[in-house]
This record gives sequence, structure tokens and C-alpha cells, in this order.
Amino acid sequence: MSLFMYPFLVFGALIVFAAFFVVKQQTAAIIERFGKFQSIRHSGLQLKIPLVDRTAGRLSLKIQQLDVIVETKTLDDVFVRLKVSVQYKVVREKVYEAFYKLDYPHDQITSYVFDVVRAEVPKMKLDDVFVKKDDIAIAVKTELNEAMMDYGYDIIKTLVTDIDPDAQVKEAMNRINASEREKIAAQFEGDAARILIVEKAKAEAESKRLQGQGIADQRREIARGLEESVEVLNKVGINSQEASALIVVTQHYDTLQSIGGESNSNLILLPNSPQAGSTMLNDMVASFTASNQIGEAMKKKKKEE
Repeated sequence: MSLFMYPFLVFGALIVFAAFFVVKQQTAAIIERFGKFQSIRHSGLQLKIPLVDRTAGRLSLKIQQLDVIVETKTLDDVFVRLKVSVQYKVVREKVYEAFYKLDYPHDQITSYVFDVVRAEVPKMKLDDVFVKKDDIAIAVKTELNEAMMDYGYDIIKTLVTDIDPDAQVKEAMNRINASEREKIAAQFEGDAARILIVEKAKAEAESKRLQGQGIADQRREIARGLEESVEVLNKVGINSQEASALIVVTQHYDTLQSIGGESNSNLILLPNSPQAGSTMLNDMVASFTASNQIGEAMKKKKKEE
């Protein structure tokens, strides 16, 4: 083979090599012939005519995301910045439209997002923007789907991922929230204190009631005991007045004996006037006469029951 043939062989090899090309997964290649659209090639090893066909461009068929930040004003005149995330992809059957009808899809999507957000947010107050952010996202998706489908783009999802009011407004909102929480905390503390006071008063009232009931029961038992003592003395021929006097004197000396038996008691003060003994006896008799009357009343009450 002469040296003259080598350039032709090399040139032929280059032409054959240029005839084959590879398209990656989830990618579409647009082939033009003499500057006119020829075909769309998808993933795999592909063949084109060298010097006649050329790869005009490639489009990714993967889902892509575009973040758009829009600044606008709410119904209550608060400036707010919204971050809208748009997830989109090229429709496999509309690669031609996506490539030839639209040069800058990002710019087109951004324009529609601005248009929708600035139409929806000024209708809402700031608090409603936070509450209805999903409604804003749905409105953006609806508008984008109608506009971008003609260009071969499918809007998968739109999300309002951030709402950032003016710094001064945000600070004021934080102060309002803090005040509200302090107010609620104070209300809870007041309710708790009021409950404690009420429960304490109820407990004290119940304690007093039980204490009074105990004293009343004690006095009834004392009266019943005195009544039984008088009945026993009456049976042996001692009248009620004498029996009462005897009981009084007996209890008096029992009390003195009990006081004297206490180790810490070493002094007892007694009246020393001549009439003291008689007065004490008369007082005791009068006291137990009253006790006797109580006993009679209790008997009558029992009979009535």
C-alpha cells in the first residue's frame, strides 16, 4: 500500500467514527440535516450521516427544580419575600416543542411565577399568606401547567418553601406572639392560684365542720354518762338533786387528783374565801342540773324517734 492511500484511510476512519454517537439515559438528542430538523434520538448507540447530519442539541428528561424568589406586598401593606420551588420536566413526546419553541424555559417559568404570586398575595393579609401558602402554590401550578404544556414542559409540583416578611414586621410579630404567650401563662397561673385558694378554703371548712361535730359528739357522750350516773343513784334512793351534787363533788376531786398526778404540776390555786366551797358546789349543781335537763331532752327525742 502506497503512502498516498494513508490520508484517505485515516479520513474514512474518521468519517465512520463520526457516524456513531451515544445518547445518555434520560436524555434526548435533536438531529438536524442541513440545518433542518431530522429526528429525535434517545438513549443508546445512535447513527447519523457524517457531514450531513449534526446534533443540534440535547435535552434532559429528568425532573428539574427552579427556585424563584418573589417580593410583593400583602393586603395589609406588608412587604414579604416568597420562595417558590417549581419542579418540572420535558415531556418525552414533546421534545421538539421544548427545543424549538422556547429558548429560555427558566426565564419563562420565572415570569409566570412572578405574575401569579403578585396577583394572589396582595389579596391576602400577612397571616393569611402563611395559612394559605398551599393555595398560592396550587395557583402557580395551575397557571404554569396551562402555559408551559404548549412548550413541551410538564409542571410536576410547586411549593412555597419560604415566607420572609420585612425584618421590622417579623420583630413586631415575635413581640406579639411573646405577649400572647405571657398572657396565656398569666391566665393559667391565676387559675391555678384560684383553685388552690378555693380548695384550701374547702379543706378548712371541712376541718371546722368535723371538729365541731367531734365536740358535739363528745358533749353528747358526757351528758349521756351523767344521765346514766343519775339513774343509778336514783335506784339506790338518792334523789336527782343529791345525785347531781354527789357527781359534781366526785368529778371535782377526780380532777384534782388527775392534776396532782401530773409530774409537771406542782401548784394548784383554789379560792380561799369562806363562801368559796359553797359557791363552787352551787355552781356545780347548777351545771349538772342543766346536764340532767339535756339528758331528759335526749330521752324524749329517742322516744319520738
